[in-house]
Amino acid sequence: MSSQHPPDLRVEIGRLSLQNPVMTASGTFGYGREFKDLVDLNRLGAIVVKGLSLAPSRGNPPPRIAETPCGMLNAIGLENVGIEAFKRDKLPFLRQLRVPVLANIYGTTIEAYAELAAQLDGLSEVAGIEVNISCPNVKAGGVAFGVQPDMAARVVAAVRAKTAKPVVVKLSPNVTDVTEIARSAEGAGADALSLINTITGMAIDIHTRRPKLANITGGLSGPAIRPVAVRMVWQVARAVKIPVIGIGGIMTAEDALEFLIVGAVAVQVGTANFVNPAATMEILAGIEAYLVAHRFSRLADLIGSLET
Repeated sequence: MSSQHPPDLRVEIGRLSLQNPVMTASGTFGYGREFKDLVDLNRLGAIVVKGLSLAPSRGNPPPRIAETPCGMLNAIGLENVGIEAFKRDKLPFLRQLRVPVLANIYGTTIEAYAELAAQLDGLSEVAGIEVNISCPNVKAGGVAFGVQPDMAARVVAAVRAKTAKPVVVKLSPNVTDVTEIARSAEGAGADALSLINTITGMAIDIHTRRPKLANITGGLSGPAIRPVAVRMVWQVARAVKIPVIGIGGIMTAEDALEFLIVGAVAVQVGTANFVNPAATMEILAGIEAYLVAHRFSRLADLIGSLET
């Protein structure tokens, strides 16, 4: 391949066009501004901002982060500024960027998801909506929306009815059959799927004999979950016709390439941002170098190229 012709890294996620497949994972990149002096934000494929709820949330009491072998547990509790403060205080900065910005939303009722989607629909700065369905449905005794196909479908349908923007549904791995939930979300109008969210875990301080997290349990992320995430992305990419975005323990370009080869059209980098704020840029450079070395002129030719 001639050095004058770098590989084409562009990807399509429904109606979203990304200049490359490297996105940031919600909850690990703030609202973008936090990384502006550490990363060239305009080189990213897309930015997914911290999860938003209708009202501000203080999240869970501390301690709410605990390091584990090859990863971390978090029980932040979706702390966020709320939709009104997001529009007032966060959008002006995001408006300056040249990359797509996706708003991640969550609620404890279907009505809350619908209202958030309706409010975001009118914001030109928001290119798409990522729907976190790993949240407890207060009207169903706290069962997470994302663990039952019919409940997941109802949330997606409610969001779909309130917005013309691309809708990405973020799937929970804490289910018996992730493909069942994936097909349900697809049938209800999702434009794409992102997976996986964190795996429920727990850690104990053996000296105090107490949980390391005030919340007792938390979400496990980082390299420890990557093999599980790769497996689930592979399963879902074969089960649905809509694009799949891979998430889970991506620290290096090699990690990202695993997801792309099994069928993900893009990846989200999460926990790596805490360890290495420049991780997204290094992963992007590594993907491009791989394509050059293996004589791929387009990233699209690598996606889903797994041979079994």
